[in-house]
Amino acid sequence: MRADRLVSLVLLLRQHGQMSASALARELEVSTRTVLRDIEALSAAGVPVYAERGRHGGFALLPGFRTELTGLSHDEALALLIAGSRRGAQAFGLGSALASAMLKVVDALPDGYRDTAADAARRLLVDPEIDLLSRRMATEEVPDAVVADVRRAVLAGHRLRIHYAATGQAPRWRTVDPIGLVTVREQGYLLATRSGADRTYRLSRILAAEELAEPARRPEQVDLDRAWRERSTRFRTGGDQVTVLVRVNPTRREELVGTAVTVRAEEPDADGWLRLEVGFQDARHAEWALWQLGVDAEALAPRSLRASLRDRAAAMAACYGASP
Repeated sequence: MRADRLVSLVLLLRQHGQMSASALARELEVSTRTVLRDIEALSAAGVPVYAERGRHGGFALLPGFRTELTGLSHDEALALLIAGSRRGAQAFGLGSALASAMLKVVDALPDGYRDTAADAARRLLVDPEIDLLSRRMATEEVPDAVVADVRRAVLAGHRLRIHYAATGQAPRWRTVDPIGLVTVREQGYLLATRSGADRTYRLSRILAAEELAEPARRPEQVDLDRAWRERSTRFRTGGDQVTVLVRVNPTRREELVGTAVTVRAEEPDADGWLRLEVGFQDARHAEWALWQLGVDAEALAPRSLRASLRDRAAAMAACYGASP
């Protein structure tokens, strides 16, 4: 435990530059006396830690000091290797960089960990391309040059011109202020503002991108997780959303919920099925989702959806009623 704590102490000083003994103690959840002993141990081991005296003093590392990855535990190394197996980095154009980083991580491991960690990583598979029904996960190809320009603008804090093909519209150029990048289920998104209004762009629909020299008009700090949740909520509650009351076989519940935009209510029905109130983006989306479930789901409302499903079933029956 002490070795892990010493590594954490060095990383804290690397991140913050200078910290007091009390601040280090709070971060490491130990006493200030323990921190002082750890500082002495680091100095004895050759780590260049020095103390700044005075009211605003503290401990810091000599400029330019770098650590190696020898402090990684077996589980920490395994976690990095498993993270490297995920395809999410492809969405941001970092696939080759991630592969290179993983090689460096493996090379930096102590001899006793290298073989066992690599073998363990081969025995754990995250997000394969197909599921048990051989359904291939939908992935979107984004040209590396495009996503590289987008990524540079996001990280540098510069404005960005994108040639964007919105659904049902001809592609056109837009100038945006990039906020961050998000990947969800193998799909990448650019969060930005345009003329002060929030905008979300799918990376696969950006045909070309150009980083501008002009600084982006955006806050210095951003809570990307919160921003994504807020935009997700607006998307689910906007547009021509339709609410559907449906009975569903419990064995197909996850399929229904997975295609719905929202689930507003759920309760067991008298015959063992489930009764749910769910929202879909529009009537066409609702009809498609319920059709996929066949006789394992019944739309109770609205009547228009029942009628469209009935007409669709009648057309299907007529198609297969006659001999070929």
